[in-house]
Amino acid sequence: MNNEAILKQLGYIPNEALLSQFDRIVENTPSFDKIQKHILDLHEHLQVDDSHVTMSNSEDFFKIKVEAPSPERTEEALEKINHFADKYKVTLKQVGNKNTFYILGFDK
Repeated sequence: MNNEAILKQLGYIPNEALLSQFDRIVENTPSFDKIQKHILDLHEHLQVDDSHVTMSNSEDFFKIKVEAPSPERTEEALEKINHFADKYKVTLKQVGNKNTFYILGFDK
């Protein structure tokens, strides 16, 4: 899948700046090719809980943001995220005490 298609699936309108940022994120994410499909699948599954995968504005990583409107849906989203990380051996880093996580890459 090409970079523009991935950006579109994440809800972006591709332009030169976004493509450049995307390239930096891919370069910074070990074995991105092994997990890219799973990142897109996670994005789709999280939308039900008003949560999503996006590109971080401050770090060159993909970021998972949980913005669920209730504790139950937040818990549901967190379960999906933990399942994703465990099943596909993806390293995540929580951002502060928020329900936000950086996708650091494939954990060999």
